Amino acid sequence: MNRFDFTPYRRNTVGFDRLFELLETTGRAAQNENYPPFNIERTGENDYKITVAVAGFKIDEVEIVAQQNLLIVTGSKQSESNDNRDFLHMGIANRNFERRFQLADHIHVTDADMADGLLIITLVREVPEALKPRKIAIGAKTATTVIEHDAAPTKKGPQAA
Repeated sequence: MNRFDFTPYRRNTVGFDRLFELLETTGRAAQNENYPPFNIERTGENDYKITVAVAGFKIDEVEIVAQQNLLIVTGSKQSESNDNRDFLHMGIANRNFERRFQLADHIHVTDADMADGLLIITLVREVPEALKPRKIAIGAKTATTVIEHDAAPTKKGPQAA
C-alpha cells in the first residue's frame, strides 16, 4: 500500500486539516470501493454531472441524500421471492450499495434523473456574492467592484477631480 506522508505540509499550513483528512480517507476507501461504477464529468465552468450505473435498480430502490459537503447515493435491492431460480452464471451484480461523494464548498445538487440503468445527478457551484473576489479602490471608502463583472472601479475622494 502506497501512502503519502502529509506531515511536511501539515506543519506549514493552517486550516487545511479537513483537506488532508479527506485525502487520507479517500485513499483508503478507494482501494475497496468499485461498485457501482460511476463517472464524474465537468459540463461547464461551474457545472458537474455524476453518472452512476444502477442497472437492475428501480427508482424507489435508490436514494440520494445531500448533506453539507457530502452526497450519499444508496441502493437497497428489495429481496425477491424467487428462491427456486437456478443460475448457471450470475454476472449482473444485484447487491446493495452506498457510494459517497465529497463535495467542495458551495456545490449543490440541482437535479437527479434515472434512465436506461443510469442515475444522473446534476450539480452546480454557486458561490455567494459576498465570497467572490472584489477589487478595492485605493482612497475610496465604499467603492468596491466584483472582479467577475470586470467593471472599472469608480474613483471618489480627492483624486476624482
